[in-house]
Amino acid sequence: MRDMSITRPPRPTPDAGSGVGVLDRVVAILDVVEAGEARSLGDVARATGYSRSTAHRLLQAMEAHDLLDYSGARGYHLGPRFLRLANHSLRELPLRDVAHPVLARLSEVTGESAQLYVRSLHERVCIDAVESHSELRTIVAVGAALPLTKGSAGKLFLAWAIPADRARLTEGVEPAPLARLDQQILTGRRRGWTESVGEREAGVASVSAPIVGAQDALVAVISVSGPVSRLGRGGAKRHAPAVMAAARDVERALGYQA
Repeated sequence: MRDMSITRPPRPTPDAGSGVGVLDRVVAILDVVEAGEARSLGDVARATGYSRSTAHRLLQAMEAHDLLDYSGARGYHLGPRFLRLANHSLRELPLRDVAHPVLARLSEVTGESAQLYVRSLHERVCIDAVESHSELRTIVAVGAALPLTKGSAGKLFLAWAIPADRARLTEGVEPAPLARLDQQILTGRRRGWTESVGEREAGVASVSAPIVGAQDALVAVISVSGPVSRLGRGGAKRHAPAVMAAARDVERALGYQA
């Protein structure tokens, strides 16, 4: 019988390039920006050896596709598309399988419903949930897409977003609520957990903690939610240690902690 298997051609080495000139030049720019070697147009041209006109044309195209972002103080840096790609790639990783037992334990310990979220563009998506056994409980359906600007989990995704990305995500928020949200984001990043009371839905409160991977990248957010009658008035501080411990358990299971 004839062998019908498909043999993959040898993968080109990074130094040799792919043979696709434009792609190789784009990757070369990404490499020098990621390494911190290039922050300005002149830096990129010098580090890559490209002419200023070639570097400028490629940089503009990469900005248009969100591969790079530019701010006056920081110069060029990796753009928000990489965050979106990273979150989409999580669907191919064993995150949900690894986290589910942790969610179940968290729900048992707190008596509340537990959820696992990843970011998708301008929303957060629930990819797993364990409901509380209590008759009065919150229910977040797996696959539900929720806003980033409301709720404790959303605040953590904003806390880990680069400034330009965060500005775009919060563009429609009024100045006074935005100032309050900014303060909550800073506080949440510093202490390692966030809370919300009646923000996304009246009568519902939640507590969330970040699941952090390599190089301080936000992988996902783990939460507990329930009625304000149980999670309000100190309930968030009471459950925050358990939620943070659950996040660390997922990190260890994924190999991000020793």
